[in-house]
Amino acid sequence: MSDERTAVKVTVNGALVVLEGAPDVTALLTHLGLPDCGVAVAIDGMVRPQSRWSELVPADSVVDIVTAVQGG
Repeated sequence: MSDERTAVKVTVNGALVVLEGAPDVTALLTHLGLPDCGVAVAIDGMVRPQSRWSELVPADSVVDIVTAVQGG
């Protein structure tokens, strides 16, 4: 058995991101330097509620991340 992790490609907000192994949403946000609060995440057009962020993001997914911004 190999310790190597398979590279996983996902598209995040239109940009290709390559990761070592399939991440969950929290790990993806951390990798991107984004907070885990004040954001909404959709995977392949379906909003993923925070209660399901521990589920893995499938390879070749299209991920949209929207951050909340204060202002008027």
